[in-house]
Amino acid sequence: MDQWTVDRGEIVEHRTLSDGGAGLEVSALCLGTMYFGTTVDEERAFAVLDRFVEAGGTFLDTANTYSFWVPGGTGVESEELLGRWLASRRIRDEVVIATKVGALPDPPGAAWPEHAEGLSYEVVRSQAEASMRRLGTDRLDVYYAHIEDRRTPLADTVATFASLVQDGLVRVVGCSNHAAWRVAAAREIAAATGQPAFSCVQQRHTYLRSRPGADFGANPHISDELLDLAREQPDLTVLAYSALLSGAYTRADRPLPEQYDHEGSRHRLAVLAQVADELGATPNQVVLAWLLRGDPPVLPVLGASSVEQLDESLGALELTLDDEHLRRLDSA
Repeated sequence: MDQWTVDRGEIVEHRTLSDGGAGLEVSALCLGTMYFGTTVDEERAFAVLDRFVEAGGTFLDTANTYSFWVPGGTGVESEELLGRWLASRRIRDEVVIATKVGALPDPPGAAWPEHAEGLSYEVVRSQAEASMRRLGTDRLDVYYAHIEDRRTPLADTVATFASLVQDGLVRVVGCSNHAAWRVAAAREIAAATGQPAFSCVQQRHTYLRSRPGADFGANPHISDELLDLAREQPDLTVLAYSALLSGAYTRADRPLPEQYDHEGSRHRLAVLAQVADELGATPNQVVLAWLLRGDPPVLPVLGASSVEQLDESLGALELTLDDEHLRRLDSA
């Protein structure tokens, strides 16, 4: 089969992830594949993936845990489906693959996150090899420490991820669901020892603010401290998952998660609706544009289970939020 080719178009914005050298260029929108192979069947998943690259998307996100919590799921489904798609389309060199390690229950079925696999040298190295086998690739473009593992010394975690870069198996290392001080400390260790640093961080982030003290368990909402760190250190890229709150901005059947259900959200939602109406856009599109135009700019990790949902998100790239829009949205 000849390499699959497409006419590329809409996603013309790109960002560069720091890798200590020239950097790794990615599309400004990243496609998350959490439910591909479980609740999103292969036909629909392939259609979404095809549409994403047709639009010029290059950045794909998965994990070695997606989606173990779905009935019948074990965590290999998303990576395996992506591997089949990459093999059938033969465009591995045209896309950037990010995956994650550290959050898989060990043993399978054990209480989570108490029994997450962690970030020991043995786990990280063996799981990187397993992810590459499932994806059908000889390298991982971006590799994340999925959740914190405070049983393993942070210096050891930094050294383990650095070893993958040094061995040519990983291009960029990052972390997800980490406290700001842990991200800063890991980067300081890397700088002091001349090792590759975590240069991207993926966190729960959206336009609405969570109420004070809201509990998200092992998957916390982004903190002001982490955003401050990214402002101060421009080689640190922030990515946002759950940016659209599973449809709660636009769907009556999707109520706000209780962590965001407070009076401040109602005022913020009203301003969001006003700006969307003025621009002839959907609230989802405004949220994504707000992330991309923010300080610091944030790359959304899109969750889409259909081409129609993806197309709506792609429309965010056509929006122009001027300074007045941003002021109103930020101050609400």
